[in-house]
Amino acid sequence: MSKEASPDYPIHELLAKRWSPYGFQNRPVAEADLRSLFEAARWSASSFNEQPWRFIIATQANALDFEKMLSCLAEPNQVWAKAAPVIALGIAKLDFTHNGKPNRVAIYDLGAAACSLTLEATARGLMVHQMAGVLPDKARQLYQVPDGFEVMTGLAIGYIADPNDLADNLKQRDLKPRQRQPLSEFVFGGKWGATSEVVS
Repeated sequence: MSKEASPDYPIHELLAKRWSPYGFQNRPVAEADLRSLFEAARWSASSFNEQPWRFIIATQANALDFEKMLSCLAEPNQVWAKAAPVIALGIAKLDFTHNGKPNRVAIYDLGAAACSLTLEATARGLMVHQMAGVLPDKARQLYQVPDGFEVMTGLAIGYIADPNDLADNLKQRDLKPRQRQPLSEFVFGGKWGATSEVVS
């Protein structure tokens, strides 16, 4: 299934093809592909080259590990993410290593790394659905995440399923057209809320 964006201006095809499905095939992801996804995250930009991202990963190849990871997702996400062959948690290191001071862009940098991972996945015919709905305290306990690190997100990774094979509520979500606000809503110039002449 393809659900490409309909951009107002030209963008790279990987950006147009990337979206977040709720349905995943019962098909494993090769370890070589997974290594390349996290290699892409590794080379993401970060403030002071801090690389504040950490990922914990589980695959369906290890049922116990997978169930442990699945239990760290909010219940509505567990319903559909259990079909994904791979689940990961995205974690941010909150302080700089070089001076111990708070890194106010740590979460931003984690997001950038996750974006790099997602685009690498898209290039390989994989899909990534990122989730805010995680249980940080449970994940911290189960995985012994140390102080100074914050569990931020979940990522379901795999091959997209035929939406006709999904429950009706998930099918409707995957078939729903993609929509975005126009550039005039968020690209400003001169003052807050004034649309930049670049996009007007």
